[in-house]
Amino acid sequence: MRFEVQVRAGAARAGLLHTPRGVVPTPCFMPVGTQGTVRALAPDDLRRIGTPMVLANTFHLYLRPGHELIHRAGGLHAFMGWDGPILTDSGGFQVFSLAHLRRVGNDGVVFRSPFDGSEHVFTPERVAEIQQALGSDIVMPLDVCSPYPCGDDEARQALDRTIRWLERARAAHRSPAQGLFGIVQGGFDLRLRRQAALAVGAMDLDGVAIGGLSVGEPHETMYEILATVLPLLPEDRPRYLMGLGSAPALAEAVARGVDLFDCALPTRAARTGVVLTQNGRINLRNARYREDLRPLDPACACEVCRTFSRAYVRHLFKANEMLGPRLVTFHNVFFTTRWMTEMRQAIVGGTFDAWLAEVRRRYATRW
Repeated sequence: MRFEVQVRAGAARAGLLHTPRGVVPTPCFMPVGTQGTVRALAPDDLRRIGTPMVLANTFHLYLRPGHELIHRAGGLHAFMGWDGPILTDSGGFQVFSLAHLRRVGNDGVVFRSPFDGSEHVFTPERVAEIQQALGSDIVMPLDVCSPYPCGDDEARQALDRTIRWLERARAAHRSPAQGLFGIVQGGFDLRLRRQAALAVGAMDLDGVAIGGLSVGEPHETMYEILATVLPLLPEDRPRYLMGLGSAPALAEAVARGVDLFDCALPTRAARTGVVLTQNGRINLRNARYREDLRPLDPACACEVCRTFSRAYVRHLFKANEMLGPRLVTFHNVFFTTRWMTEMRQAIVGGTFDAWLAEVRRRYATRW
């Protein structure tokens, strides 16, 4: 795995991430395919959209259908019919989101399955073993994500465990075809974040992720942490901000030097009838769209916007037809993918500052 920065616009970067299954232009957004599928979309949909890379979740795939079965099927790419790059999260976010179902210790995490109540032990070594069986292109180590707000002792303990577990994951990393990223934690204490950034950045990994953000904190707090952490990370490694997906926040993070993102927002919002557009979000369930014959987003060139009206897609939602969420999901993922492409083009073309100023003006009261 290799990363090259091609053009800079201040702290913003346009780069290329070379993986065994193709080159990923950055900045890049990865749709979330937790269970080995981006909900409502087939792999061919993702290819038509131009999705560079997807994310899947180690914890959920371990529980069902099981990493051994996926390995026998030829790995996750063959199993899900996706030939592009895949990043697998470690299950670290489930340490945060499934707090009522886990016990965290110095050695790892004991999870109780949300499906049948059975107990499973996740250690850094076990997570590395599972991800090697999955055969993903980028693997994440087991970490501890702190909540917001977070006390000093809790943030310190989470940071210490994350660093120790990263060292163990690094020692257990066996596959040269898989890139290993480290994760910067530290809660919302800038001193801890600096410490984590320096420690992870010194390990000569394939990339660095920033975790523990987008967990309820104000955007200003997130931007302050990014401004603290990013200058301390290696310039020649990709920087990945975990869990961010709203258009204006993506623009602000790229402006500060982030290269990779993932978030369930585009797909989750789509299932409730929320459409992402150039002028903010619209909710098709509102009565005002019952006779609106315009495309979902008149500025969008996706096949959904070229074919269907707001009134028709709203009708599908009101009739509980499966096609409604599928069409909005296709559009939302296309919109977010295109958003990243626009940013990259602006960086390469030397117009990023003007582009960002327009985004800030346009979304000041609409997102």
